[in-house]
Amino acid sequence: MATKTHGKKYLEAAKLVDADKLYLPQEAVSLLKKMSFTKFDSTLEIHMKLGVDPRHADQMVRGVAMLPAGTGKEVKVLVFAQGEKVSEAESAGADFVGLDDLIKQIEGDWLGFDVAIATPDVMGKVGRLGKKLGPRGLMPSPKAGTITFDLAKTIRDVKAGRVEFKVDRTALLHIPAGKISFSEDLLMQNVTSVINAVTSARPSGAKGTYIKSITLTSTMSPSIHLDVSAATALKPLS
Repeated sequence: MATKTHGKKYLEAAKLVDADKLYLPQEAVSLLKKMSFTKFDSTLEIHMKLGVDPRHADQMVRGVAMLPAGTGKEVKVLVFAQGEKVSEAESAGADFVGLDDLIKQIEGDWLGFDVAIATPDVMGKVGRLGKKLGPRGLMPSPKAGTITFDLAKTIRDVKAGRVEFKVDRTALLHIPAGKISFSEDLLMQNVTSVINAVTSARPSGAKGTYIKSITLTSTMSPSIHLDVSAATALKPLS
């Protein structure tokens, strides 16, 4: 069985990280920027291990985090709507708006969007896309705030930097939090917002330690383990 090997640049970057140390969030963000070696603008990612069992409904963790500094990427928004809500979605900047036509395209395996939003009155039709959109995290959901009549605000939030998160079956969360080219201050704002959103989403059935570990990394970089107490003590700017 072949073992995973890393390139020279990765190995040089890895020398900067103490694998046994729990870093303060500001230290970790600063170090990530120093370690960046990709030719493209890589994404900062937050990985969290939670003390929940997602097989139980009262331990499911799902929510939304607003990134004050944005995601650093253009977000393609699709809206399922009808009647006067079509023009509202178009005016708010949605990239694709419709209903039967969009459903047909998606059933034909088109997935040229990042977020799908739907008004409650069309979910009877949109519901049949669950098998295609659900596994990809694209299905509109009340918990994620993507089934709503308030299209204008939701579209603006998504375009500005709104990320959804949902714990996987191994109790892990993987959340993008901006681009490594952002300043340290902007990345810290995003990291703080994400950690606060996850903390606030603690389910009623969670017992004992809720957040077991937090790791920061960027695309193709080594991982940096955070001091969980310091990370969860961060407060968003008012």
